[in-house]
Amino acid sequence: MKIGRIALLHLETIPGDVERNRYVIVEAIKQAASGGAAWIVTPELAVCGLQFPRLIGLDWIEPQPDRWMQRLCGLMKDLKRTLFLGCPERDGRRLYNSVFVIDSTGEIIGTHRKINVASDSLSWSSPGHDAMPIKCDGIQVGLLVCSDAYTPNITRVLTFNGAQMLLSPSSWGPGIHGPNGEWEDRSRETGLPLIVCNRTGAEQTLDFWKASSLVVKNGERLLSHTSDRSAILTIDWNFTRMMPLSSSFHAEHAKA
Repeated sequence: MKIGRIALLHLETIPGDVERNRYVIVEAIKQAASGGAAWIVTPELAVCGLQFPRLIGLDWIEPQPDRWMQRLCGLMKDLKRTLFLGCPERDGRRLYNSVFVIDSTGEIIGTHRKINVASDSLSWSSPGHDAMPIKCDGIQVGLLVCSDAYTPNITRVLTFNGAQMLLSPSSWGPGIHGPNGEWEDRSRETGLPLIVCNRTGAEQTLDFWKASSLVVKNGERLLSHTSDRSAILTIDWNFTRMMPLSSSFHAEHAKA
């Protein structure tokens, strides 16, 4: 039976404050690693928030890995941890809302570009096209960025391509267009566990204070947590049975 600890960085992201967000991410990674987490997950667009374009524009977005991500790769190599990082990227004239997987050797071993780009806040982002699992420590992980879970087509392709579990960095709070059973449906349809790393805080027209980070399996929420400040949520995960070992997250406030 293979057991590993997973940490979800349920962060209060400040839209447009890239330097502050980067600092918070790095400090939370160190804190999660010191708590024994082998995999560390950030929310969607953790470095910049969703409604950043009206505040800082788009010119700052670079091809990846930029200098900061290169330093982050070095940090993951030093810590010997795997990171799932929500970060925008530039590829020629196109911009993408992406998740990068940096393994414990400091290498970027895979990227998923958000496919379901549905929100006005994300009109800057081109849709990705590929839905292929990324092999992390021998486990085929299917990645979803937030509303990639809105429709069944992406999880269906990931499952067909061999995904053993689903991991979703998200920025999806309750409200008119909030989640309404999509995570449960995707888990039920595929038979795969789905771990959601959400966020907290608020932006100009978006509220994440009651946004939930979750573990869902067979259509049921096994673990759920909201926080009114940045928190690190850890679970010990049975990679053989694809189940959490406890009925709740271990939650602690992020120190940064």
